[in-house]
Amino acid sequence: MRSPVLVTCVFAISLATVSRAAQTKLDVRDIENHPFAADFNSGGKLRLNLRSGGFHIVGTQDNKITVQVSGRNAYRASDMRVQLDGSASSADLTVSGGPRDELEITIEIPKKTGLFIRMPAGSLEVRHVIGDKDAEMHAGEMNIDVGDASDYSRVDASVYSGDLEAPPFGESHGGLFRSFHKEGNGPYRLYAHVGAGQLSLR
Repeated sequence: MRSPVLVTCVFAISLATVSRAAQTKLDVRDIENHPFAADFNSGGKLRLNLRSGGFHIVGTQDNKITVQVSGRNAYRASDMRVQLDGSASSADLTVSGGPRDELEITIEIPKKTGLFIRMPAGSLEVRHVIGDKDAEMHAGEMNIDVGDASDYSRVDASVYSGDLEAPPFGESHGGLFRSFHKEGNGPYRLYAHVGAGQLSLR
């Protein structure tokens, strides 16, 4: 009969091994010639820390994260860095470096993903993603495909200076310090803020 101490030690070692195996840590440069790809579970939580620029966040049927570049300055993407830290169900993705102009960055993720996005400035598009959405940018244009408005239990949207358009929620505002708040019975939450620029929830 095994002693309780031995069983406990074996169990602890097994848990540590599983935990290490579940962790993902990737650091990729030169995205044009070395496309970024990593497994990620549907229904996971993903935090995106993005540099200024043009970003498209697109939900797909694949259980993975990919990062691709396009545009006239794609050949200069060797200076761009993509880092992933976390697990297949909860992770941080950071995009830094690279040219700021004439470069579009597309990040594909599982269609059902909870998103937390922060970026300084530029253009951000989120489409075909189901789940919580928390997105904030200091200046620029943010467009979020919200899907069915009834999917949300709480919606908070605001711009300090600029336009706020949200047809699915019956809202349209322009000028200074514009915002709206909605509550419903859906399973998800939506928070979107732009300091100066345009926010569109469609």
